[in-house]
Amino acid sequence: MAKRYLLDFEKPLVELEKQIEQIKELARDSEVDVSQQLLQLETLAARRREEIFKSLTPAQKIQVARHPQRPSTLDFVQMFCDDWIELHGDRNGGDDMALIGGIGLINNRPVLMLGHQKGRDTKENVVRNFGMAKPGGYRKALRLMQHANRFSLPILTFIDTPGAYAGLKAEEQGQGEAIARNLREMFGLKVPIVATVIGEGGSGGALGIGVADRLLMFEHSVYTVASPEACASILWRDAAKAPEAASALKITGKDLLKLGVIDEVLPEPSGGNNWAPLDAGKTLKEAIEKHLNALLQMPEGELIEERYKKFRVLGKFIEANNIEEIYSEIPQITE
Repeated sequence: MAKRYLLDFEKPLVELEKQIEQIKELARDSEVDVSQQLLQLETLAARRREEIFKSLTPAQKIQVARHPQRPSTLDFVQMFCDDWIELHGDRNGGDDMALIGGIGLINNRPVLMLGHQKGRDTKENVVRNFGMAKPGGYRKALRLMQHANRFSLPILTFIDTPGAYAGLKAEEQGQGEAIARNLREMFGLKVPIVATVIGEGGSGGALGIGVADRLLMFEHSVYTVASPEACASILWRDAAKAPEAASALKITGKDLLKLGVIDEVLPEPSGGNNWAPLDAGKTLKEAIEKHLNALLQMPEGELIEERYKKFRVLGKFIEANNIEEIYSEIPQITE
């Protein structure tokens, strides 16, 4: 079993984890019955873990969303699909490994599944570009979505990226155009689209596969217009103020549900999805099936119209008579 990676705020659990491991080793090396002590410690650890995760700050939720052992797109594909065939290439000379997709069967229903894919270690993250797709990745995604539209396959997308890759080469290859084209084309697709933020949903990189009829989000996932670090650097010129930025950005499922940006917040096992990935997969699969069943009952024209309306009502603005009134709402900018 892989060693668990504990986050900073989970430090109170470290000593309990050590005691549990020591007792397990003792049980393996001797015939002493330690089941009672083990049960007590595991119960105590579970209770403390639940207490910690019930009161996470937005900044702490970001750490959970970025956890290296959090289930990825391919993990959920393996949990869901009776059969799965990955499709490659943008038909323009590239095959971005940071954004993967293919056709699978979920309870004998054919669907197109695509999403961002991060790595488990440094080597794999380099191959996957840390889940940051380049223009070819978004063009591949669009090709696959158009394929699904042609053959009436529902589309499931899984969002987990710090953002689209912003390197010079990506800009030269038309990163902005590729994402913008996806936004435009997804509004016209005639098949149901269910998107889920399974980890970190960052900026346009998330939106490139996020125009959906239903947008779901795990309890400890985050969905943001810019990373808190970038936001803090812009507003305060100090990345160390990222925790304050995380609170101000309203990036949690609870906040976004209240704002009407997402449609459902999915509960996570105590300790986050990385502690019980199979439970997380069961929760997500049930939610997807529920929403797909409802969407498949809608006439094609109504589906497209409701998707358009859903995004047209998003966003609020501040009415002000002059620029000073606007800046008074965000005084940090004028420092």
